[in-house]
Amino acid sequence: MAVTLEAEVGQQKGLGQTRGTAQLVSFRLAREEYGIEITKVQEIILLGQITRVPQTPDFIKGLINLRSTVIPVVDLRLRFGLAAEESTDETRIMVVNVGGKTLGVIVDAVSEVLRVSQEQIVPPPPTVVGVGHEYLTGLVKLDNRLLILLNIDKILDQDEAAAVDAAMAVA
Repeated sequence: MAVTLEAEVGQQKGLGQTRGTAQLVSFRLAREEYGIEITKVQEIILLGQITRVPQTPDFIKGLINLRSTVIPVVDLRLRFGLAAEESTDETRIMVVNVGGKTLGVIVDAVSEVLRVSQEQIVPPPPTVVGVGHEYLTGLVKLDNRLLILLNIDKILDQDEAAAVDAAMAVA
């Protein structure tokens, strides 16, 4: 499934939003389903060797070498304050473009590419406050489930982005 999904991401990457629809890559973290715009996803890769960088926040797992490009990797579970878990055969790194930079994010599994209409996307309820509300864009109403729509550009605040930059300077 991962190979098919990766091919689909590659084919549809330039099609982000058209005529009232949006294309999303959906993924799982701790039994919840999330989505980000397909135009933000560069590729999806298997979890491989990550080089840890000292004195960085716990959620910054380290650096990977992807075809001679060094990319920082963030564990979304830890970034969202969820319990750490061992990786599985479904664990993936989604290589995304965040604020003009390339970043890898570790997710439990990548599910599918979805095409949703703007009518299916609703703003988050005003009662949603606390950690993470700043990067929550909305909720996507699917047949019998909800998908949490993230603004991946806001995953790191300025201090965290500076920590990623410092980790990159070490490389």
